[in-house]
Amino acid sequence: MKLFINKDQAKGLLGGTKFEMKVRTELTSEEIELVKKYKAEKEILLKKDVKIPLTGKALSIVLTIDNLINGQTFSCSDIGEILEYEKNVKESCEAFKNYIEIMRNFGGQEIIEFK
Repeated sequence: MKLFINKDQAKGLLGGTKFEMKVRTELTSEEIELVKKYKAEKEILLKKDVKIPLTGKALSIVLTIDNLINGQTFSCSDIGEILEYEKNVKESCEAFKNYIEIMRNFGGQEIIEFK
């Protein structure tokens, strides 16, 4: 799995700066087949309410496997929000990677040795 993050900025209608971040994942053919096999597209990887430092604002973030595969765009007027979105997208990809690993190895017996 690869995560692609594209960031851009433009002038807002009232002269301020508008920040935009587009994210999407690219899966291997094996990973695509695992997602289809387990019908995992709607699986929620992240659901979080986040307070943005120094702004007093709060974000509600929900990311599903489908969002990451098909791409998700985040737009805002605060660089702190974009940084928070980016951090949360990376967390979601870690969770997605764990889902893929579990789907890949599901079935049979697992042996864990503790020392």
